[in-house]
Amino acid sequence: MNDATLGLRVAGEIRQKIISGEFAPGLRIRQEELAEQFGTSRVPVREALKQLESEGLVIIVPNSGVWVARVDIEECVEMWKIRERIEPLALSESLPHLTDEDIRGLEEVCQTIDRTTDVEDFLRLDRQFHLASYRATAMPRLIPMIERIWNTTQHYRRAYTMLLGRERYWIIQCEHRLLMEAIKRRDVEDAERALYSHIRRTRMELERNRSVFSNMSF
Repeated sequence: MNDATLGLRVAGEIRQKIISGEFAPGLRIRQEELAEQFGTSRVPVREALKQLESEGLVIIVPNSGVWVARVDIEECVEMWKIRERIEPLALSESLPHLTDEDIRGLEEVCQTIDRTTDVEDFLRLDRQFHLASYRATAMPRLIPMIERIWNTTQHYRRAYTMLLGRERYWIIQCEHRLLMEAIKRRDVEDAERALYSHIRRTRMELERNRSVFSNMSF
């Protein structure tokens, strides 16, 4: 396996550690430790970190080190406002091209979300549900943009979900069901409205709870 291929593999594994919360915002990443962990030289690790820097997941400070990127609450709210606009667009472009099998798969994920009680399972399934609903779009530049925003705000999604508490999951479940019903009807306008409202409500919750997020250790 050459350095370029190794770099891609290492980038994928580090990306997953950041998204899962194993590598928290502000954590210093030591290239020599990663090289040892992955059994590679430092070259593919360095290439992987450059890729992750381009995605906004790490910050490389020349002659100093590498850190997992932090996103402050103002940036996070801005990104949610962007999501309110571009994700309904992605859904509207995707929905006419989803197959019946695609829609059945979305419904199965939606039902699994209803049953989950674990925060990490919820975050994984929620991401799977939404991104899968956009996959049939014929706008290839849009999906990476959406995924980058999801990746860089994952810690806020985790914190928000924990703040919400299991007893209030019903809010998200109701929104998902409304969205799912519109998708099943292939009603693009209703699906766009349901998704916009879903993202907007989360953004407004974040704005109402700024002090809670500013005090969190990440």
